Amino acid sequence: MYADTVIGDKLIRKPRFLLGLLAVAFIAFFTFNMADTIIGEFLRPVIGEPKESGLFGRSAAALVLAILFVGNLFVISLFPIKVQIGIVWLQLLLLFMAFFYSFDLKFSFIQSKIGFMITQGLFTTLYISAVSIMIASVIAIVGAVAKLSNNGVAFAIASFYTSLFRGLPLLMQVFLIYMGLPQIGYVIDAVPAGIIALSLCYGAYMTEIFRAGIQSIPRGQWEASRSQGFKFGLTMRRIILPQAVPLIIPPTGNQFIAMLKDSSLVSVIGVWELMFLARTLGQKEFRHMEMLITAALIYWCLTMVLEVIQSRIEKHYRQKGAR
Repeated sequence: MYADTVIGDKLIRKPRFLLGLLAVAFIAFFTFNMADTIIGEFLRPVIGEPKESGLFGRSAAALVLAILFVGNLFVISLFPIKVQIGIVWLQLLLLFMAFFYSFDLKFSFIQSKIGFMITQGLFTTLYISAVSIMIASVIAIVGAVAKLSNNGVAFAIASFYTSLFRGLPLLMQVFLIYMGLPQIGYVIDAVPAGIIALSLCYGAYMTEIFRAGIQSIPRGQWEASRSQGFKFGLTMRRIILPQAVPLIIPPTGNQFIAMLKDSSLVSVIGVWELMFLARTLGQKEFRHMEMLITAALIYWCLTMVLEVIQSRIEKHYRQKGAR
């Protein structure tokens, strides 16, 4: 009986799937050809030139686009949810690329520069971000422990640190470190200055993330550890942090993605990362949009890769906690 039902469902769904597939192909073909041919020729006998026919022409064009939009939604609804997500992503990506294509970009110029942007700019961006997030994590653990301690001095230093570096704009911190340290006799290069600024700024934000994650563990865990004679360090490594890490990972991953993008701010002090190269490579031929759009797409691809990695790590810890 169950097998018959399954076969019947497949027979019902298969025609719907094929119908939806054909409809999507038709809409895609229609969309790519509608601007100068089908819609224009369809509306021109009634309202003349659609772009120059006033309110009536704009209303008619809006009605046609509304019908296309509703029809598109109906066709997409025929597919399973994962296919729906893929189709919507594809359509939005095509609209996104069409928006960039309207800038009359010179793709040969992009092709000649993209290799250098990836080998030089992308490597520098990843290097600065990776080193900064590691240092910021260490700062965050120390700061979180200090804010949870009963030592007034430690709590005061940690709270002052988080208040100061969360209260100042990151760009100002970059300038203060890069230009301020030489004033007191410590000359520092641009890359270390950028790493220090990113580490201190994001360390302050991550201190609160780590503090909240550690504080979410029931107090009884600490008391049970002390009753067994465990030292603070052993308790933190073996009991508290393993339970807090699944709660800490999602916001920490978000901070890393934000840091990856905010690393573009160190371009103001001459670091050859993606944003710096995007601003400089296009100056000679006045092709700024080509380089900015290329850098934007590289940043977007990086964040998508990081999102996938973050979701895999979260899934690992969820499965581990379910055992």
